[in-house]
Amino acid sequence: MTAPTGPTGPTGLVGRRRDGDVELLTLRRADRRNALNTALCTELAAAAQDAVDTGARVLVITGDGSAFCAGADLDGVYGDEFLTALYGMLHGLTRLPVPIVAAVNGPAIGAGTQLALACDLRVADERARFAVPTPRNGMAVDAWTIRTLAAILGGGPARRLLLAAEEVDRTEALAHGLVDRPGTLEDALAWAAEIATLAPLSLAHNKLVLNGGDDDAVAASFAACWASEDVREAAVARTEKRRPVFTGR
Repeated sequence: MTAPTGPTGPTGLVGRRRDGDVELLTLRRADRRNALNTALCTELAAAAQDAVDTGARVLVITGDGSAFCAGADLDGVYGDEFLTALYGMLHGLTRLPVPIVAAVNGPAIGAGTQLALACDLRVADERARFAVPTPRNGMAVDAWTIRTLAAILGGGPARRLLLAAEEVDRTEALAHGLVDRPGTLEDALAWAAEIATLAPLSLAHNKLVLNGGDDDAVAASFAACWASEDVREAAVARTEKRRPVFTGR
């Protein structure tokens, strides 16, 4: 892994490292088990956008220490400022035109499960577990969270998380599709490096459709793929019996 690249934010709550076309973003509140507060949400959103703006083709998000993200910081969640920062960050990640891999290196509770859901793919180690315990604290998550959790995890398990405040461990998460692969951060980075060799415009189009992009944007991205230099590069690579080198143009 190369040296840190790009701004790390005014408070240093998000670590950044670039390795080729992959950017690793690390939540750095290990003393709070990477619980999300307004500053961390704002910094993560800015770091992810800057990584894309500076050429990253795939992002990997993980947590420092023994937790991926223990949820919202209960010392500071009662206010519109936090909710705006949280949902701005989560929904912003879904709109970025590059795949995002969550390296779930421990518990992903509440807002931690939401962060994992905002990523496109999830790699989890044996310590990972997921929960949305709003019935235990009188809070609520938005409709996007509930619908996305039900779509990915399945209606039955999602109902147990949302209506009985239960948890899902890695084994069950793997069985139901909430986790795509078992593995460590290094496994997630290796997978991200493989994904980064794929056609960027195709990946952006597929993500846009999967995340419910509007019809005009989908039509434009579809046309851009078929008109791209990458389509021609793939054709030439087939005739030359080599792997295509995609540029995203």
